[in-house]
Amino acid sequence: MNTPDEKILWEGHPSHVLNFWIHLSCLLIIPIPIALWRWIELRNERITISTERIRITTGIFTKKTEELELYRVRDTSFFQPFLLRLFNKGHLTLTTSDATSPSLTLLAIPADPQLRDDLRRAIEACRDRKRARIAELGGVIDADGPPPSA
Repeated sequence: MNTPDEKILWEGHPSHVLNFWIHLSCLLIIPIPIALWRWIELRNERITISTERIRITTGIFTKKTEELELYRVRDTSFFQPFLLRLFNKGHLTLTTSDATSPSLTLLAIPADPQLRDDLRRAIEACRDRKRARIAELGGVIDADGPPPSA
């Protein structure tokens, strides 16, 4: 009941200090395990580029290894978002004729032009050794040659 003599001394809502520990846990505690898990995941991802294949091993408890034969690579492209450019890294995308991996992206690898040139030369040398050629027929590219006749 408001009377003419009544004065308001304070008006507002309860402070968020009541939720301090909840906010702190959201800012510090919860992201730490997530960041630690991502660090462990990246440390357990292994990319090996050889003159024959690209092998990617992933997994912490269960390991998965995926291999891509170099003679199946049709095209490469390199993409550097701004943040990765600051650290001289980028994403290498390989377009392939492989049925299981038609496109393979190697994330945050060094932006070394020499590495990309060496990879290109290795792809060409692997194609020569395997006698595999890329044939472009009507926009379709086939690194394994023509399909078998029925």
